[in-house]
Amino acid sequence: MDINEIRKQFPVLDQQVYGKPLVYLDNAATTQKPLCVIEREREYYLHENCNIHRGVHYLSQMATEAYEHARQTVARFINAPEAHEIVFTRGTTESLNLLATSLGHLLFDSGNNTSHLSPLTSHLPKVLVTAMEHHSNLVPWQQMVKFYGGELLVAPMDDNGVLDLQAYEDLLKQGPQIVAMAHVSNTLGTVNPIKEMIHLAHQYGVLAVVDGAQSMAHLPIDVQDLDCDFFVFSGHKMYAPMGIGGLYGKTEWLENIPPYQFGGEMVDTVSFEKTTFNKLPFKFEAGTPNVGAALGLETAIQFLENLDRSAVEAHENLLVKTTMEKLSTIEGMRFIGQAPERSGLVSFIIDGIHPYDLGTIIDKMGVAVRTGHHCAEPVMTRFGIPGTVRASFAVYNTLEEVVVLVKAVERAAMMLR
Repeated sequence: MDINEIRKQFPVLDQQVYGKPLVYLDNAATTQKPLCVIEREREYYLHENCNIHRGVHYLSQMATEAYEHARQTVARFINAPEAHEIVFTRGTTESLNLLATSLGHLLFDSGNNTSHLSPLTSHLPKVLVTAMEHHSNLVPWQQMVKFYGGELLVAPMDDNGVLDLQAYEDLLKQGPQIVAMAHVSNTLGTVNPIKEMIHLAHQYGVLAVVDGAQSMAHLPIDVQDLDCDFFVFSGHKMYAPMGIGGLYGKTEWLENIPPYQFGGEMVDTVSFEKTTFNKLPFKFEAGTPNVGAALGLETAIQFLENLDRSAVEAHENLLVKTTMEKLSTIEGMRFIGQAPERSGLVSFIIDGIHPYDLGTIIDKMGVAVRTGHHCAEPVMTRFGIPGTVRASFAVYNTLEEVVVLVKAVERAAMMLR
C-alpha cells in the first residue's frame, strides 16, 4: 500500500493544530472520511434528495434504488445471505437498544408463546455479557433484565484483557437466553474468539449478539461463517458518515421480534382498530431514513474493498506493535490490555500521572488521542484505574506518526513528574 496516496484522500489530515502537523490517533472513536464518501453524500443532496419508497416520481424512484443498493452492498460486505437481513440504524448503540427492547418483548412479555424459538424462554431473563463491553453493549441489556426481573451475567477476563473461556462456558450453563459480546474491545484492543464463543452459545441454546463496532474497519466479517444470530456496527468507525450503521439478523429472528419504533414506512395497513407491520427490513425502519449517510456508508465499504484488506490489517498491526515497543521504554509505562490477539489500538497509563493531564499535553503537541474511561467504566474498575490514554489507528496512519506520539508522551511525562 502507498499510505501517502491514501492520505491524499483525507484532506482533514493535512492541517496544523497549535502550529504543529495534526497526528490523528482517535480512530476508535471516529475515523476520518475520504473524499469519495464526502462527495457521495454531497451528490445525493445536490441531485437525488428525496424521501424514499412510495413515491412514484423520478427523484423518489432514483433515491429509493440507490438506498436499497446500499443495503445490498452492506449485505455483500459481511456475507449476509439476504439483503432484507440488513436493517439500517443510526449505529451500534441504536442497534443494540433495538435488540434489547424487541427481544425482551418477544422472549419475556407474558402471554408470548416463543418455545419454538428458544428452549430457555421459560426461565427468568438472563443475559450474559463480557467484562470488557462498551456501555452500549451493557446498559441496554442491564436495563432489559432489570425491567423483567432477571439477571445480568458477566464473563470475566484476566490481567491481560483476555476472556476466561472456561468461565464463559460455565456461565452459559446457567441458562442465559442471550449472550452479547464485543468482537474487538474498544478499550483493550482484544480480539475475542467470537466464532468459538458463538458455537459454545449455540450448544447451550443461547442467542449470540456480536458488537462489531471496532472490527468492521479492521477485520474481514462473514456472518454466515460466524453463525451469529445478530451483528451490529457503526459507519462512523469505518470511514462512513456519522448517524448511520446497521443491524444484521437472521431472518427467523427478525420476522418474529416486534418493531422497535412505530410510525411511517414500517406499517403495512393502519386503521383505528388495528395496525399490521411491513415486511423485512422495513418494519424496523420507522420514519424518514438518513439516505445520504447510507449512500456514504456504501461508498466507505467500496473504499475498503478497493484496499488490500490483508495489507491493511498487517499495517495496522505493525503500528500497534511499534507503538507498544517504543512506549515501553518510558518509565512508569503500563499498558492496559496485552492480549496476544489484538487490533487497532493501544491503551496506556503512566504511574503517578492522571490520563487526562497526559492527554491534554499530548494534544498541545498536535497529537489527537482519547482519554478517559472510553464508555467502559467497568473495565477501568477491573484494573483499578480512573481511565487510560488510548491511541487508535486507521489505514492512513504512519510509523512517522508513531514516533511523534512517543516523543509527545515522553515530553508530557517529563513535564508532569
